[in-house]
Amino acid sequence: MRATRDDSSAPTRTLSASGFTARLDEDRHEPGVWTLVVDGTPQSSVDIEHPEVLHFEYVRRIGHAIDLVAPEGQPITAVHLGGGALTLPRYVAATRPGSRQQAVELESDLVDFVRENLPLPRNAQLRIRHGDAREVLAKLPSGLHGSVDLVVVDIFSGARTPAHVTSREFYGLIAPLLSASGIVAVNVADGAGLAFARGQASTLQSVFPHVAIATDTQMLKAKRFGNVVMFASEAELPFDRMPRLLAADPAHAKLVSGRELENFIAGAPIVTDATAIPSPPPARSIFLTKPGGR
Repeated sequence: MRATRDDSSAPTRTLSASGFTARLDEDRHEPGVWTLVVDGTPQSSVDIEHPEVLHFEYVRRIGHAIDLVAPEGQPITAVHLGGGALTLPRYVAATRPGSRQQAVELESDLVDFVRENLPLPRNAQLRIRHGDAREVLAKLPSGLHGSVDLVVVDIFSGARTPAHVTSREFYGLIAPLLSASGIVAVNVADGAGLAFARGQASTLQSVFPHVAIATDTQMLKAKRFGNVVMFASEAELPFDRMPRLLAADPAHAKLVSGRELENFIAGAPIVTDATAIPSPPPARSIFLTKPGGR
């Protein structure tokens, strides 16, 4: 975890929709690197001068997918469900200039708070849509259908993903948006046993023919709380280079697909609207600030 300043000088905002407190902490050792904390949970990290640098492990893994979804530097069309500090929209704008992007965020004042304190680059072609991700998905312009190269699902209310954005019906709303080679990237948080993550992988497989996951080996052993990034597509995932990219990261991760993914899923039931539950809450101690860092 990054070492950040956590004091009374940090910008804060009480969010009207949830009542949660949002705070921006600047890194103690790297000025200009900010972490968005909502309800005590670190949600995003932004390097304001270098948006192409991704600090959170799971965000870096999604960044690799962004790098591989199309030839280097080619503009893409992206939809981000969950805004946070707009880290990945900034990354796409920096690495793929001219990209068309939309971000959906329920907490309108969170977007205002972030943009006031961490302004977007002027060249970022990003439209913000306000509202519940699932409701907005159903209302997106028909012109987006079949044209989106990347959909990022990173939706949290505090530290948990709401149930209604974890089901087969929800992912079924995303599928028509994708281009022939488009990718869905889903950030899943889970703990010991990984029952929630296994269910999400099973559910994605019920909608998309090609699914893979990326996480570190300790998570695969289901021994701790953390993030599992899941990728899905109608087409074969363009991930020949992904294992090398994951292995080169500061926190090494592994790409799991094929038979190994089936073993991971281990017959987990598909999640439907009738059976969906929120992601499990992490222990509060995971995010406690300690002297010298977190």
